[in-house]
Amino acid sequence: MTRQYWRASNLLNPVPAVLISCADENGKPNVMTAAWAGTICSDPVMVSVSIRKQRYSHDIIARTGEFVMNLSTKKLAKVTDFVGVRSGRDIDKFALEGEMKLTPYPSRFVKAPGIEESPVSLECKVVQVLELGTHDMFIAKVLSTNVDDTYLDENGKLDLKKAELIAYNHGEYYELGKLLGTFGYSVRKKKKKKRKKQTF
Repeated sequence: MTRQYWRASNLLNPVPAVLISCADENGKPNVMTAAWAGTICSDPVMVSVSIRKQRYSHDIIARTGEFVMNLSTKKLAKVTDFVGVRSGRDIDKFALEGEMKLTPYPSRFVKAPGIEESPVSLECKVVQVLELGTHDMFIAKVLSTNVDDTYLDENGKLDLKKAELIAYNHGEYYELGKLLGTFGYSVRKKKKKKRKKQTF
């Protein structure tokens, strides 16, 4: 087996394709797509998103210190791509119609709206900004998690398999595939089957 050595590149894939919604000081909402996003701490619950300095949403989030991170799905794949390649400086992304329609809904703890069509939305308050180069990383505390109850089972447990979440992989969007295991399955002991007592 041989390997090639390339220049440094962002090939840590796949990554989540998320919709970042925000609102300016006058309440005008905007939404953009981000792939450089992820969870960074469990207590307190924190996430990060890295945004290019030239992006319209970058300045809004830098000024307001708030945003909502919305998970995207197979059904939202086309609009997820569209709002990632079109600027809110030029169009109102919440005025799109048909399969491109995104509906803002009020958040509980931030002024930035969530997206009604998203199965899960995280309301975020920026606590730190790291200037990294082409991108600034916004580190934020999650103040609230909003879940569409369509994706809850009879026990109130979140079942995101139903949502058909998507991932971004080196310029391409993919639907998540089949389940391979659950957390800890590699060390979990198998239950022994009880043998039935024989009767003579």
